[in-house]
Amino acid sequence: MSSRTPQPSAEHKQSLLIVDDEPASMRALCDTLEYEGYQTYGFTAPSEALAAMRERSFDLLLADLQMPGTNGIDLMKSAQLIDPTLVAVIMTGHGALETAIAAMKAGALDYIQKPIKLATTLPVLERALAVRQLRVEKKRLEANVRERTEELKIANRELEAFSYSVSHDLRAPLRAVSVFTQALLSDHTGHLNDEGRRLLQNVNAGAAHMDRLITDLLRLSQLNRQPLHKQPTRFGDLARKVIDDMAHERSGRQIEFVIADFPTWQVDQGLMQQVFVNLISNAIKFTRERDQARIEIGYRMDGSTLVCFVKDNGVGFNMKYMNKLFGVFQRLHSADQFEGTGVGLSIVRRIVERHGGKVWVDGQQDQGATFFFSLPDSPS
Repeated sequence: MSSRTPQPSAEHKQSLLIVDDEPASMRALCDTLEYEGYQTYGFTAPSEALAAMRERSFDLLLADLQMPGTNGIDLMKSAQLIDPTLVAVIMTGHGALETAIAAMKAGALDYIQKPIKLATTLPVLERALAVRQLRVEKKRLEANVRERTEELKIANRELEAFSYSVSHDLRAPLRAVSVFTQALLSDHTGHLNDEGRRLLQNVNAGAAHMDRLITDLLRLSQLNRQPLHKQPTRFGDLARKVIDDMAHERSGRQIEFVIADFPTWQVDQGLMQQVFVNLISNAIKFTRERDQARIEIGYRMDGSTLVCFVKDNGVGFNMKYMNKLFGVFQRLHSADQFEGTGVGLSIVRRIVERHGGKVWVDGQQDQGATFFFSLPDSPS
């Protein structure tokens, strides 16, 4: 008789797989641990124990170290290939301490010495079963995370596809509105009174604003799909190019630009240029009421992290609303005061986060604002 398998019990018990090539020792240990409340499955042949593992799960493997043709370490490794959460305890005779330690290095949680003493065995089993429970819970949580992650990926893909489709579908009727109102203003202005022209101009301005919103939404929806192409980039040169391209926006104004001598950093140059476009255009816009505007584009090193900032002396904002700034369509000033779609800072955050960084802001009402973004260690 090479195995001992109890009848199933309605009460859930923790199951022990006991493997010992000595039948008398195996039966005695099974009987003793059954009495202590465990459900035991005993085998004298390792091959039969592994076959049993393929049929059902066990909480703990209790294996003799030395057995004919194999050993407890090899059995443990084979068993954990079947069930990686299985916890193994090795049984060894006196004088085999070094081998028992080797078993623990190979993956056994603990060992007990023969002849088995209940007083020392039970605490080892309790600890081993507690570890088993942690492993099972960890596996369950990992499975939940994988499932949830896959669900989020699918939801994000669907949302991006929806945003892209809706944005394109909106553009056609919007362009029709814009074309027809412009035709009325150009070709039939003689048939319109001042109020009619004013109303049509409002329609045209609304259509233009909607087109800008759609453009920003498309850019935002594309950011997750667009692969990063990192290359060595000097942010000072990038900032100066952005400022030169904004000559129309700053026409007729006195703006002092202070640009630091940035280190070269590995980033997606096109996306990082968009970050500076959005932050610098914001700074130009919100310093409009200043006779002498000052915009500083600088950095500091926080360990191996590059922290960049764009600081202005503009209208600022109340810090209690700071969490709204980086949300889509969130604005702290009315469109009558300052134009914009409320998407630009969301784009900044998405780009920076794709580079592994973070964004934040500091400011005070009527005392300017400073927008920060960090980039992890990636120097060229």
